Amino acid sequence: MPTRLTHTRPKGLAIWLILAGVIGWFAAFQLTVEKFHLLANPGASASCDISFLVQCGKNLNSWQGEVFGFPNPIVGLAGWVAPIVVGVAILAGARFARWFWWLLWAGMAFAFCFVLWLISQSIFELFTLCPWCMVTWVVTIPSFYAVTLHLLRSGVVPAPDAVRKVADTLMGWVPLLAIVSYAIIALIAQLRLDWISTL
Repeated sequence: MPTRLTHTRPKGLAIWLILAGVIGWFAAFQLTVEKFHLLANPGASASCDISFLVQCGKNLNSWQGEVFGFPNPIVGLAGWVAPIVVGVAILAGARFARWFWWLLWAGMAFAFCFVLWLISQSIFELFTLCPWCMVTWVVTIPSFYAVTLHLLRSGVVPAPDAVRKVADTLMGWVPLLAIVSYAIIALIAQLRLDWISTL
């Protein structure tokens, strides 16, 4: 017997998806503009190149910055539209089928895994902290947590009632989960790059 769906109009999640989508899209747009600037002006510095450690240029010009054969920010320009549309649709009264929620989760899981890989590359291979990239990290991580917990609490993912209750409780703790995640990333970056001494 299918699990009964609840939380079919998660307004809080919808507002977050819109906010995160707009912030993520803007960061991707800024990185795209910087990439165009660097392509048009070889040897120039990006406007977000603040120091040897905090910069966008090295990331944009690396192979990690073009994993799919084109600049990574283009993925963000296309991808961040989805949560914006989903959030607006929820606020407008839309209710989605399970398969739709699974597709949204798959997209968020891809973004989350991709961001984790980019974080590792930035810290351990490129030795930089890209400002606009970090903005993307800041919104991707809690977005993945929120969508995952929503799928569990709502019954989209079949789970025992106890698991659904825990997911519903944790939904209110997403900001703290995100802050803990940021702190772990900051600690790893400090141990590897000693970024505090450059402030």
